Amino acid sequence: MAKTTSWEIVMGLEVHVELATKTKIFCSCTTEFGGDPNTHCCPICTGMPGVLPSLNRQVVNYATRAGLALNCEITRYNKFDRKNYFYPDLPKAYQISQLYLPICRNGGVEIEAEGGGKKIIGIHEIHMEEDAGKLVHDPWTDSTMVDYNRCGVPLIEIVSEPDFRSANEVIRYLEKLKAILQFIGVSDCKMQEGSLRADINLSVRPVGSDKFGTRTEMKNMNSFKAIARAINGESKRQIEVLEEGGTVKQETRRWDDNKDASFAMRSKEDAQDYKYFPEPDLIPIEISEEVIKQTRNSLPELPEAKRQRYVSELGLSEYDAAQITTSKYLVALFEENLAAGYPAKELANWIMGEVMRMLSDSGKEPEEMGFDYRYLGALIGMVQKNEITRNTAKKVFKAVFEEGCDPVKYVEEHNLKTVTDTGAVKKAIEEVVAANQKSVDEYKSGKEKALQYLIGQSMRALRGKADPQTVTAILKELLG
Repeated sequence: MAKTTSWEIVMGLEVHVELATKTKIFCSCTTEFGGDPNTHCCPICTGMPGVLPSLNRQVVNYATRAGLALNCEITRYNKFDRKNYFYPDLPKAYQISQLYLPICRNGGVEIEAEGGGKKIIGIHEIHMEEDAGKLVHDPWTDSTMVDYNRCGVPLIEIVSEPDFRSANEVIRYLEKLKAILQFIGVSDCKMQEGSLRADINLSVRPVGSDKFGTRTEMKNMNSFKAIARAINGESKRQIEVLEEGGTVKQETRRWDDNKDASFAMRSKEDAQDYKYFPEPDLIPIEISEEVIKQTRNSLPELPEAKRQRYVSELGLSEYDAAQITTSKYLVALFEENLAAGYPAKELANWIMGEVMRMLSDSGKEPEEMGFDYRYLGALIGMVQKNEITRNTAKKVFKAVFEEGCDPVKYVEEHNLKTVTDTGAVKKAIEEVVAANQKSVDEYKSGKEKALQYLIGQSMRALRGKADPQTVTAILKELLG
């Protein structure tokens, strides 16, 4: 084909979400993460001959809850189907899923569009299904083993319309999806544990074309950063193939984040290749209007409504409110201390500053914060009472974040309280002035930087435990 200089990316996502049930979808085995290989499974989830599945009612409740929160229509009469394919980590050679009558349809999530403004990402459907196991590759023995612990863990698969046009739009959608699912309590969405994984269906086409290109699928992506790199890398690869006169193959590809490249795994199947048929061992599910109404009424305040309330009622900036409401754990940190009487803007400043910085430095997600949320308020309270300086508070928070220690006890044990004895403060400053005659002379000759140096030396002499304004005032008094 003729070379073109302007291409458009077209993407749809299939997001797999592990539900927060205590037991699996069709048996009573635990869904707890981890454990020794093949210790969380039974004859049902390992597909032994003659066993029968028994549907976990909570899975249906959670799927309905997710569908309503994502503006979907609930399919009042829905059922399960068999998806037939063989992989080593799927012991019975078929997966129980939903094709013909999925539990949710026709939803949507609003995001900020790439060019500005709002954009609705359509949700084609949400269906329930069971997870497969996990292949464990051992490079030392050059062997692959199978861990069936994850077999039968309940999933919902959220299938979007092909409405994405950039990596940024994908990440905004996933961030919003993650926040909503966490807020309504259907999943912990811990990407590092595989609780939320995305398959990216991607194609490219000339700008202005209304025809879809040939898509590839990159499966089981569980990191926002890796997803963004994969989209940029795979779209670039497809464009290069087309501009060199080649054709893109419909296939499943594996993204290698270390090599910053995708690699072909197998040809991509279509629905007919799976030979779906109705699951004979499970009866259809009927959901009444009353149950749908009760579920809708039980939904908590969702992230978007919270964001608007934080701005209109609490006076937070749009940006701060948007960032805090990306995680129910940040919201819990904020609201628990707000209820204790600490100022909203001061709490937001600390969360947007020190909390976000520590999360970034440690590589942790908000759900991994291990300290008592009340400790943030206690720290702010000590600053408000002038018991410690703000700089000292930042150092104390680092210890709170990393060690989970009580800030009040930490300040006492490390003798960090602000020096309020003005006599002691003045004596320390006098010693600094006497030891820095050159800077004193420079200040008196009109060099303001010399004063900043003397303030810094005075704060160091007082080990940062004095009020900077008090130090400045005493210094100016001594210098005349």
